Amino acid sequence: MRLRCRLCLSQPLSEAEGRGARLGSSTHLVNAMSREPPLAAFSFPGTLSTCEAPEERGVMKTAIEIRGGKPALPALPGGARGLVESIGLTPLLPLPSATSGVEILGKAEWLNPGGSVKDRTAWSIVRSGLWAGRLPDRTLLDASSGNTAIAYAMLGAAIGFEVALCVPENASPERLRILRAYGAALHLTAALEGTDGSILEARRLVEEAPERYWYADQYSNAANWRAHFETTGLEIWRQSGGRITHFVAGLGTTGTLVGAGRRLVELTEGIRIIGVEPLEALHGIEGLKNLDSALRPPIYDPSTVHERLRISTEEAQRRARELALDAGLFLGTSSGAAYAACLQVASRLERGTIVTILPDGGERYLSEQWTA
Repeated sequence: MRLRCRLCLSQPLSEAEGRGARLGSSTHLVNAMSREPPLAAFSFPGTLSTCEAPEERGVMKTAIEIRGGKPALPALPGGARGLVESIGLTPLLPLPSATSGVEILGKAEWLNPGGSVKDRTAWSIVRSGLWAGRLPDRTLLDASSGNTAIAYAMLGAAIGFEVALCVPENASPERLRILRAYGAALHLTAALEGTDGSILEARRLVEEAPERYWYADQYSNAANWRAHFETTGLEIWRQSGGRITHFVAGLGTTGTLVGAGRRLVELTEGIRIIGVEPLEALHGIEGLKNLDSALRPPIYDPSTVHERLRISTEEAQRRARELALDAGLFLGTSSGAAYAACLQVASRLERGTIVTILPDGGERYLSEQWTA
């Protein structure tokens, strides 16, 4: 029986090789299953085996069936399966670089079906809730600045479970309209409290009615970062041909940076992982947190991050406008912040390949970022 490694997608291995082979510092994982079964269940057509999986990664040795190189799915109604199978595998696009010898590439996450990188996070969390039996009988509850909320609402509408979301009242009108279109129940929280206020409100609601809600808690849920370990990081490594030298991503829930960063560190010797956060405690870069002034997400792992760069709201908006005018990419402010950080990193280098996450498109910010 010939297998492929789900960690590196290397050439087919024998069963013996699959159990013991090494690639750099990473053991080949052919059929590993996480303690929340579907989350790490990768395989390829017609294979059924076991693998020596490292316990410290939260993986146990289990035989599972593989379907086409994507995580195994719980039972889903109608078109929901096609929807969730379209999440991920977004293209890596070249971005303008002012430094000769340094290329900047952006992961086009606005091309996910729900319009943002948070489709990956939300589906990973929802999948774990479905497998654990928490959904669809309870209402999914969480706090979000907008993009994860939209992804939850999309999945709730497609799969058939109720969604309640705590969102800052200053979330863009476009985001709020999208959430209402999907039928989500909204609990708006004080603008000055940001997502921290939304988190506290979600905790209050679940304490009042624990039998009604399943608190997804994206800021603490390991399914958040594992979504990017299993998909985003591996996609970047493959799409860049393994030549990535720097990975740059915004810090909000921190799941994208932590998960993709952990995978890329395993696959690429000497890579630098760089987080991007707002310069100010009060800022206009939706989705990002200034970690020194906000509630620090429990899933944040500072040992994963080599450096944190701070970008002002004004620079983030300016760089987003540049991407629209110079590259034909109409993106949100957090993408502008990520691109600004990439330009800073590039200015220090003689050569290299910088890859960043472009979380969403600019159409969700027409009423604020693009008023001029």
